[in-house]
Amino acid sequence: MLKSYENLEFLNSAAGRPIRVLCEFTEPEKRFRKHRVRNTIVFFGSARTLSHDEASGRVEVVKGQSVNDFADAKGYEQAVMRAETDLKMARYYEDARELAGKLTQWSRSLPIPARQFTIASGGGPGIMEAANRGVHEVGGKSVGLNISLPFEQDPNPYQTWDISFEFHYFFIRKFWFFYLAKALVVFPGGFGTMDELFELLTLVQTGKTKKFMPIIIYGTEFWNDILNFDNLAKWGTISPEDLDLFKFADDVDTAFDYLKEQLTRHYLAS
Repeated sequence: MLKSYENLEFLNSAAGRPIRVLCEFTEPEKRFRKHRVRNTIVFFGSARTLSHDEASGRVEVVKGQSVNDFADAKGYEQAVMRAETDLKMARYYEDARELAGKLTQWSRSLPIPARQFTIASGGGPGIMEAANRGVHEVGGKSVGLNISLPFEQDPNPYQTWDISFEFHYFFIRKFWFFYLAKALVVFPGGFGTMDELFELLTLVQTGKTKKFMPIIIYGTEFWNDILNFDNLAKWGTISPEDLDLFKFADDVDTAFDYLKEQLTRHYLAS
């Protein structure tokens, strides 16, 4: 006779959903404890951002083509514009890569392993890949909180597989992003990035978390073009002091120095 916990038909049914949800909570917790991952610095950003080498290569390919390779002149112009935009955005990939490596080297220099900080990303391409790659290049370990999606979420090869996961449920993945996080760095991104940013800002704003969390929004030019935070305060939908919940940064050194100072003050000084 088949035991209930061996009944895959049941476990994969609607009735088995609470068990599947619980598994996505308890199994990562066990692995995090085993590998002593207690504090993370989370990197968010677009899955579509390319490395400088890949983006520059695409520009060369597109410009090497002729208008006749496209349906019309407009199609050619759009392809060139897209490739040039990708190349401009590639600086954020390289900055995320450098910042993640720099933070990892600093963290590994801390004398108490339990207080060290581990870089975490969503485990996919783009900025997520850049963060995991930067850690990998300095010989560190990083978390990948992957999720099953129909597109844009192929696991990158740079995350540390022992502490990387494949989630089905967004809300459990969000829990693990926030639960261990001691800092957040948000690079340019789309709907998913803004979803994570505003959700975490809301948790901090409403006091649902008692821990201090420095939040860096990276790339002033991009974010000011997309969002006007000052106008949220102007129209009274947030308080003026809510603008102090985050800090803008445009270069790796500024972001690194701020995170190092804030994490040292709030988590390492005592």
